[in-house]
Amino acid sequence: MHIVVAGQGYVGLPLAVRAAEVGHRVVGYDVDPHRVQQLAAGQSCVRDVASSRLRAMLDSGAYSATTNAAALAGFDIAVITVPTPLRDGVPDLTYIESCARTLGEHLRHGATVVLESTSYPGTTEEMMLPILEETSGLKGGADFLAGFSPERIGNKRWSFDGTPKLVSGIDAKSLDVIKDFYDGIFQTTVPVSGPKVAELAKLLENTFRFVNISMINEMAMLADALGVNIWEAIDAAATKPFGFTKFTPGPGVGGHCLPVDPMFLSWKAQQELGIPFRFAELAADVNRHMPDYVVRRLVEALNKRGIAVSGSQILLLGLTYKYDATDLRNSPSARVAELLIGLGADVHGAEPNIPDGDDTELNVPQVDATPEEVAAADAVVLLMDHPRFDLAMIEKHAPYVLDCRNRLSGANVETL
Repeated sequence: MHIVVAGQGYVGLPLAVRAAEVGHRVVGYDVDPHRVQQLAAGQSCVRDVASSRLRAMLDSGAYSATTNAAALAGFDIAVITVPTPLRDGVPDLTYIESCARTLGEHLRHGATVVLESTSYPGTTEEMMLPILEETSGLKGGADFLAGFSPERIGNKRWSFDGTPKLVSGIDAKSLDVIKDFYDGIFQTTVPVSGPKVAELAKLLENTFRFVNISMINEMAMLADALGVNIWEAIDAAATKPFGFTKFTPGPGVGGHCLPVDPMFLSWKAQQELGIPFRFAELAADVNRHMPDYVVRRLVEALNKRGIAVSGSQILLLGLTYKYDATDLRNSPSARVAELLIGLGADVHGAEPNIPDGDDTELNVPQVDATPEEVAAADAVVLLMDHPRFDLAMIEKHAPYVLDCRNRLSGANVETL
C-alpha cells in the first residue's frame, strides 16, 4: 500500500522504516527541511533506527522522505505522529490540526487516517475527524476511515514491533482496516472498542509510571531525612512476588511522555468536567521539585567539606532524560544546571550520547568524562548512568559524587 507517516521523529521514523521493510511504499513527511535532508541522505535521527536500515529502504525505493505535501496524494493509509507539547499547562494540538488539514487536502474515498500522537480522550473524533471532513468534503465512516492507535516506543527488553499495539477505529470497518495494517507490522495487536478508550489507555499507562515515580521520589527524600537507605528498602520490598512494582528514584522525569501526558488528562478533566485530577497534579509538583532537592543535597555535601557552591567546579554526568538515550527533551538535568549556575557554580556536563560541540542543546559546556575532568571537579553528580561511563574510574578519581542512580560505592559517594 501507499503509506504516509506524517512526522519523522522518535515515533514516526521507526514506524515508517518498519512499514517499508514489510513491503509497503512509504512516504515520510515532515515539515523540518533539515531533518528531511538528513533522512534523504541516509542519516537516521533516531537511535531506534540504525542508519543502515534507513539506507537500505531508501536504496530499495520503499521509503522516501519529503517536505512536499504533493507527495501525499493517493495515500491508502496516513499515520499522524507529530508532537503534542504542553505549553503553560495547556495542550498544544496545532501540529495535529495542521497535519490533519494537509492530509485532508489529499484525502480520497476509501483512504484511512490514523492518529498516533498522544492527546486527551476525544481528540480523534472531536478534533481530527471534523478537520478531515471539512478539508476534504468527505464523510468519516461513509467515505473514508479513521482511528487512533497510541504510540509505544520499545525499550531494552521489548522491541518496537514486539510491543503489543493498541488499535481502534471510529467504526467497525475502520477498526478492521487499521488492525489489518498494524497486524503486518507488529507481532501483537489489541483492538479496543473506540478511540476514546485507546486515548485514555495511553494516558493511563504513562500516568501510572508518573505517579509511582513521584511517590518513590518523595519516599527517597523522606528516607534520607529518617537516615534510611531507600535503595536497600526498595530492593527489600521487591522481593515480594506480587502486589509490588519496583520503581526507583532519580533527579526528576523528562522526555515528552511522563511530564506531559498526565497533564493532558488533568487539563481535559478540569476544562470540561470541572474535576481536578489530584494525583497527576501532586505527582507533577513532586517531580518538578526533584532537581531542587538534588541541588540542596549537593550544597549540603559541599558545605560539610568546607567548599562554597559559588565558585565550585561541578561536573554533571548524563544529561539526557533517559538511560542510553539521545533525547534531551524536558530533561531534569537542565534545571539542575540552571540552579547550580544561579548559585555561582562553574558547571560542566558530560553527555556521550550527544555529538561533540553540541553545547546549545546541553545548556552547559560539554566535556568528556576523563580521569582528569573527574578529579578536577569539586563534586560529580551522576544524573544518568549511561553504559559508556567508566563507573570504576569515577569512583577512583572523584573527590565527591552524588549518585542519583545507585550505581557507585565508596567513602566519597552518597546516593540520592
